[in-house]
Amino acid sequence: MPRLSLLAAAITVVLAVGAPPSAGAGDDGMPDWWLPALGASVLVPFDASEHDYAAGHRGIDIGPVDGPILAPADGVVAFAGTVVDRGVVSIDHGGGWVTSVEPIDPSVSVGEVVAAGDRIGTISEGGHALPGSLHVGVRRDGRYVNPLLLLGRVPRAVLLPCC
Repeated sequence: MPRLSLLAAAITVVLAVGAPPSAGAGDDGMPDWWLPALGASVLVPFDASEHDYAAGHRGIDIGPVDGPILAPADGVVAFAGTVVDRGVVSIDHGGGWVTSVEPIDPSVSVGEVVAAGDRIGTISEGGHALPGSLHVGVRRDGRYVNPLLLLGRVPRAVLLPCC
């Protein structure tokens, strides 16, 4: 697990100081995606569950968040409101990709078109994330995926034959 944390931190540092996002999608069909809070780093990594109802962490928690929350990629706001005890914004990026962030005090409305880097709200309270941090979840065709795969295009692990 320490290797994953180091990898997540390295990717976050590169993105936090990198160039602003470009619009559109990459050659692989994934949206050009960036961290929704400048200068934040990964506090809690993605932890895939064994099945839909098993324990796990279906996203990443990032922090500290002390500025506006930004759209991680171009899209259309699919949800902006309260779920149980926290504000949530979900953005549909097309191609089956949806990003959700929480807890947030939304500054956008359902149906609003946003570009990568547009302000979508400010940090709020509620949910499981530590105060001052943001939970970021990404789904592809309804299934949660590790958001770090969209940050810097982390290549898929491939097992090579030994000997």
